[in-house]
Amino acid sequence: MRYRHTQIGWVVLVSCAAGLALILAIEQSLPLRVQQQTPSLLFGAIVFGAMALFATLTVEVDDQLVRLWFGPGLIRKSFLLADIAECRPVRNRWWMGWGIHGWPGRRGGWLFNVSGFDAVELTMKDRKIYRIGTDEPQKLHDAIRMKLSKG
Repeated sequence: MRYRHTQIGWVVLVSCAAGLALILAIEQSLPLRVQQQTPSLLFGAIVFGAMALFATLTVEVDDQLVRLWFGPGLIRKSFLLADIAECRPVRNRWWMGWGIHGWPGRRGGWLFNVSGFDAVELTMKDRKIYRIGTDEPQKLHDAIRMKLSKG
């Protein structure tokens, strides 16, 4: 049996929409001659691109891999089940933020999330730590544990 779940990135969508609204409001408040020289279209395209890339996070667990990808799948990561030493549900602190980034002091830890604070932490056999954000932490944990126990 395969686990697959897609979480909507409400934090990303709301933040990007607010950014687009702010760009539009600033643009509209400028004199016309200045508007023509402002790179607001470029800024808007960048924000819209970020919104498209990070609107969702899909996680899939099969017999060999834990896979994750953002939005349409241009940004992806996979983990061999054979390389996972431990997994556990965790709660991220607000200051850990969202998106994809490392965090200091966690043996090369990386965070992948789009919304909320719940995650599943994977500790690899090489002691690296990864956190996968999810709105189904127990289901994702159970799916990984089930696959690990079969291997």
